[in-house]
Parts: sequence; structure tokens; C-alpha cells
Amino acid sequence: MSETPAPQPTPSTQSTESGEPGDGTAPDLESLVGEWLTVPDAAERLGLQLSQVRQLVTDREVLAARIGERRVVAIPAKFFDEAGPRPELRGTFTVLADGGMNDDEIIEWLHTPDATLPVEGAPIDAMIAGHKTEIRRRAQELAF
Repeated sequence: MSETPAPQPTPSTQSTESGEPGDGTAPDLESLVGEWLTVPDAAERLGLQLSQVRQLVTDREVLAARIGERRVVAIPAKFFDEAGPRPELRGTFTVLADGGMNDDEIIEWLHTPDATLPVEGAPIDAMIAGHKTEIRRRAQELAF
């Protein structure tokens, strides 16, 4: 019988002895993002059906990740405003994906604090504050 190899840790949870991000001391994606909405929670908050929220994920209006022990599909809460998905995110998702990032890496990049931003916090916070162009410029630089 052949054994199935164990899943490899993601870069944000991988353990090394370097003291750098990815050394096990960096917060995992779930902790980094903080507030998540499961599909049912997002549907309730937005007044949508579950299928409509799933379609938002399929259409890449928002990104989702599997979190928690049960690995439930959840969406970072900051991806929504009162009206629904933040419209400025979709293009940024595309730029980062075109640069080679997967969905988990995009969520991580958007939520990782950066002291060089025009506002305190992470790229998602700068976008919410109206700095979409600056964040997209930085996202494009990652691709080169």
C-alpha cells in the first residue's frame, strides 16, 4: 500500500529557525485576518441567499478560504461594506492573481500590516480609506 504524503504547511504557518515570516511565529491566515464571515453569516448580513454568496466567491467579487478545525469556507469581513462586496477589490484580486498569487496569498497580502502605507494598517485598510490606486500600484510591482 502506498501512503499519501502529509499536506505541506502554508508559508504563513511553516516552521523554520530563521525568525522570519513563515517561521511559525507569524500569525496564521485565520488570525491575521481576524474577522471572518462564513457563507451563511455573509448571506444573513447582506440579505442574500446562500447560493448568491457562493456565486460572489465563484465570480471573484470576494475571496474565501477554509478556516478553523472544520475547515469551513469563510470570507474576510473587510471584503464587504454595508451594500455588499467592496467594488475596488475585484481588480486588485486580478492584479495579484496575475502576479502569481493564489487566493490564500492574496488574502494574506491584503491583511498584512505595512508601515509604508499612507494609512496605518494593511493594504485592505488603505483601500477602505480610498487609496485603491496606491495599493494596485504596489500589487503590480509584486508581479515584476
